[in-house]
Amino acid sequence: MALWDRIKESASTMQTQLDAKKNELKSGGFRDASMAMCALVAAADGSVDASERQRVSALLASNDVLRNFPAADLQRLFDENCQKLAADFEVGKVSVMQTIGKVAKKPTEARAVVQIGIVIGGADGDFDKTEQGVVREVCFALGIPPEEFDL
Repeated sequence: MALWDRIKESASTMQTQLDAKKNELKSGGFRDASMAMCALVAAADGSVDASERQRVSALLASNDVLRNFPAADLQRLFDENCQKLAADFEVGKVSVMQTIGKVAKKPTEARAVVQIGIVIGGADGDFDKTEQGVVREVCFALGIPPEEFDL
């Protein structure tokens, strides 16, 4: 039970930090990278199932930071990234990581993208090792120490 509580607390903390930076997170690059991150976390185990799609849809509907963008645009970007990953995970992952990498020179956006990945990963109460691994990879790609997020 302690692990479940830690996951919930971590996701809640990440969401609070994101909300505090809402006005700084309005660029198209952040939007694209966020949806790429959501798809990468959702597909971390090799496929995106219906429950993972529902988690992302719920996040799009409820996340104040992501409300900076039209929900239909976010859903389209998420679906496009999922399709890339489903067609060929390794090739799709390269494309998705390139999209995420576009925020590397913007520390606030880069950290927010990592936080969104953690929020998505922890949304079901089980931020598993595979999901943690892809978020850790994103940290390295963005030049952020994974330890900053307890990864």
